[in-house]
Amino acid sequence: MKPVIAWFRSDLRLADNPMLAAAHDSGKPVIAVYILDDVNPGIWKQGGATRWWLHQSLAALLQKIPLVLLKGDASKELLKLAEKTGAEEVFWNRCYEPWAIERDTKIKEALKKKNIEAHSFNGFLLFEPWEIKNKTGSSYKVFTPYSRACHERGGIRPPAGAAKKINFAKADGLSLNDLGLMPDIKWYGGMAEFWQPGEEGAHKRLKRFAADGASKYKAQRDFPAVDGVSRLSPHLHFGELSPHQVWDALSGKVERAHDYLRQLLWREFSWHLLYHAPDFPEKPWNKQFTKFPWKKDKKLLRLWQKGNTGYPIVDAGMRQLWQTGWMHNRVRMIVGSFLVKNLLLNWRDGEDWFWDTLVDADLGNNAAGWQWIAGCGADAAPYFRIFNPVLQSRKFDPAGEYIKKYIPELKNLSSDYIHAPWEASPLELSAAGVTLGKTYPAPVVDLSESRDRALKAYSVSKSAA
Repeated sequence: MKPVIAWFRSDLRLADNPMLAAAHDSGKPVIAVYILDDVNPGIWKQGGATRWWLHQSLAALLQKIPLVLLKGDASKELLKLAEKTGAEEVFWNRCYEPWAIERDTKIKEALKKKNIEAHSFNGFLLFEPWEIKNKTGSSYKVFTPYSRACHERGGIRPPAGAAKKINFAKADGLSLNDLGLMPDIKWYGGMAEFWQPGEEGAHKRLKRFAADGASKYKAQRDFPAVDGVSRLSPHLHFGELSPHQVWDALSGKVERAHDYLRQLLWREFSWHLLYHAPDFPEKPWNKQFTKFPWKKDKKLLRLWQKGNTGYPIVDAGMRQLWQTGWMHNRVRMIVGSFLVKNLLLNWRDGEDWFWDTLVDADLGNNAAGWQWIAGCGADAAPYFRIFNPVLQSRKFDPAGEYIKKYIPELKNLSSDYIHAPWEASPLELSAAGVTLGKTYPAPVVDLSESRDRALKAYSVSKSAA
């Protein structure tokens, strides 16, 4: 009996995996394959943090199934595998990045010419990006009516369990190390301590959040020192969990979980935007920002990247990102606003850095988040909304616990001054062992002056549009 191919992509799980279930239902032996494709994504090939996670997630999956690993242009590697094994059917779950849609369309055409059937499924989103339309039949540009339309549509299917007794067939492939996902320099120790990649780790996290965190989410979500968010985003990014599993675990089962489910729909909205505007990660949605006078300053950018701006909440967030591959959502907004408005650096610089350092770097979410922060995206915060990092810090990290965790050189400062060390007297700084400009940097910009500069730049850009 000729085998079928189950092509794993952003769906590294066995349960609630539509393409794997369909491959099993074919009644034929199943060749499970993962192809590391660094060719077709171009500039959007996976960054360093996601490559580390991918290695761990594939290792976890390899403990459960005989997964064939390949590397190269998936358009070629998949066809070669089908011809070599005699497979007459290929199954996969759809991806929604513009480059992936273009690649997969070509693959379907190539398979058809070889009389090989291709079957694709939705295993990554609650709704296909083309399913939710407004009253005129167009795509949504604003989140609130989009989320309302999703609720009105309903019909979210319940998740399925893992297929039983799949008859896996083997084929020649590479070793996991052959993929070259792990960096030569072992900078990932903090991530290894912080995360458990793989389907098992994903379900542990979901179970914990459903039992203890979801009902407190609204009250705790803005406080970075508290474990008040789900931290499910990388598990969703790699498909170790399906959004259907998350929705089912929380919807109607956990009191006050609707605020978190709203965030799950924001994820859907981001992919909806990307599908209908394929250049969304590279060009501002609001064309008024096409000629915005962004600065180019590699030194300032590097200080921001490494968490050395002199603003503790900003620096804590950037250091958390570097250490763990993740950053609290409230702090993402603070560091983003600081980059694009106080430093006047291009949102693309932030997007690129997050792409390389986040373990949950979805193309849709990353682009939508940065364009929202910059004020140039769909349903974005207005450009004149500029987060004051000191006020944000005092409001959401009042005791400075989050700052102390990631900036230990400030741990002896009192809560009166830890948010703005330059306001402390020389005596108070000395007592805390802090020397501005030496043990901790002095502020790289003045908040009031940089705010005025940003508003002026926006006014000039708007009048020139």
